[in-house]
Amino acid sequence: MTQQPRVTLGLPVYNGESHLSYALDAILAQTYQDFVLIISDNASTDRTQEICLAYAAKAPRIHYYRNAVNLGAAQNFNRVFELSSSEYFMWASHDDIMQPTLLAQCVARLDQDPTVVLCHCLVNIIDDQGQVMTAYDDALTLHNVGSARPSERFKDLIMIPHYCFDGYGLIRASALTMRPIFEGHVGSDRNFLAELGLLGKFQHVPEYLFLNRDHIRRHWPLWKWVAQFDTARVQQIPYPRWSLFGGYLRSVQRAPLSRGERLRCYLLIAAWIPRNVRGLAKDLLVAAALFLKRLVSSVKQPTHLSQSWS
Repeated sequence: MTQQPRVTLGLPVYNGESHLSYALDAILAQTYQDFVLIISDNASTDRTQEICLAYAAKAPRIHYYRNAVNLGAAQNFNRVFELSSSEYFMWASHDDIMQPTLLAQCVARLDQDPTVVLCHCLVNIIDDQGQVMTAYDDALTLHNVGSARPSERFKDLIMIPHYCFDGYGLIRASALTMRPIFEGHVGSDRNFLAELGLLGKFQHVPEYLFLNRDHIRRHWPLWKWVAQFDTARVQQIPYPRWSLFGGYLRSVQRAPLSRGERLRCYLLIAAWIPRNVRGLAKDLLVAAALFLKRLVSSVKQPTHLSQSWS
């Protein structure tokens, strides 16, 4: 192992005791060993800290950090990258499983092609006991995320419905130039992938090397995810799809694109609006209902008026 590992894995976690050991065992079993693992514990209240410290004591490549308070998922994801300094970076999840050759195959592909900024693989969905339920039909692997044209990659990443599993692929750290990487709004992982796609190509290893654990939160309505992404936004009225729209605009504004490619991307965002008009309208209706509910509550409890409208 070199003095400065080529790969950093960043594992943000909150109350992950149920499956954390399985995820850590899979990471440590990778055939590619030139890596360090950075864990950022988001003030867990279960046995997460105990488990992490036990693994760190046995494996020097594991570096454990603990936040004094829960920052929300977005800031914790950002934190593990900020603590890294390797050529390549990969986010890891406390309840997913990496097959042993995943890192090795992804590193090889990034080494071979400097225009590729992210490499991932095919995905199987597993249940709570780790049994494969189904193969994930990821349409991104069949389309244009590997195109040389940024606008073609951007089109697939904003138009094709997907679970953002590519966010757990191996990424060229020099491409992670957006700040913050993950904004605090719901769906900021989708914005992140769209902007990363403007900066370079995605590639997929044609093997099922990543096991994603299904959980009930995946089926939550968007507004219910607000507190998960950013604890500071708990009292804010959420506009998840409008935030997504704004994130796409900022991505195109920041990306180093030619005038023609930038125009094509703006036109794609314009085409995205009618496809999502129901969701955008629903955001406004939900926001109005929440506002009225808080207004009624503030009338009943006038001393909390300013807090209710935050």
